[in-house]
Amino acid sequence: MTEIAPLGRRAAVEFVGTGALVAVVVGSGIQATKLSQDVGVQLLANSLATVFGLGVLIALLGPVSGAHFNPVVTLAAWWTGRRDGEGPTGREVAVYLPAQILGAISGAVLADAMFAEPLVRWSTHARWAPHLWLGEVVATAGLVLLIFGLARAGRAHFAPVAVASYIGAAYWFTSSTSFANPAVTIGRAFTDTFAGIAPASVLPFVAAQLVGLVVGVALVAVLFGRPAAAAAEDVVVPHGEHHPAAAGR
Repeated sequence: MTEIAPLGRRAAVEFVGTGALVAVVVGSGIQATKLSQDVGVQLLANSLATVFGLGVLIALLGPVSGAHFNPVVTLAAWWTGRRDGEGPTGREVAVYLPAQILGAISGAVLADAMFAEPLVRWSTHARWAPHLWLGEVVATAGLVLLIFGLARAGRAHFAPVAVASYIGAAYWFTSSTSFANPAVTIGRAFTDTFAGIAPASVLPFVAAQLVGLVVGVALVAVLFGRPAAAAAEDVVVPHGEHHPAAAGR
């Protein structure tokens, strides 16, 4: 078993990783609107950039912090691992969440700066409708089910490809284009560009994501039960720790 990185380093990774993710989402959205007036093409460019960027970030930073980049993932890891000590502690959650939120805001500001947009301008893109909130519940529940289902099935090593692929698909099959992340939702309120969300729309989106968190955790318990036996191989678990997956965990 390898040493777990110091909490300060893991928090820095969550800050940088979440910031980079938002910079990819916002920056590719800005670039897409400059290159095409077709909204379908814009969404395609935005989703493809997000898929590639997210996969790279998980593969690169997962071994240090678990590559949560998402308060929903951190809270789910804490809740599902609280009994056996596999998940983050309450103190770690209290450090991860602000790092993710501040990282997301910084990523939006960075993307605006790269494209000579106002560094901070509240988004005017209203996303306020019950069908959008339902889309966020579905997107978030599916994300939680995927991440923790892979871990319990001993397939966490597929996470970079699987999670990025799921988010890319969810861009298209959910009405909300799958924010599925409270930190990213907050960060995207700071940019009045293609990927933005009006501040008034943030709270309902975050509430829907938290409902999705509960649904996703429930689905993991129903479909996978307690952590299952896995093959003896190195995997990355949600805590960011490398260890050989053990039978009967």
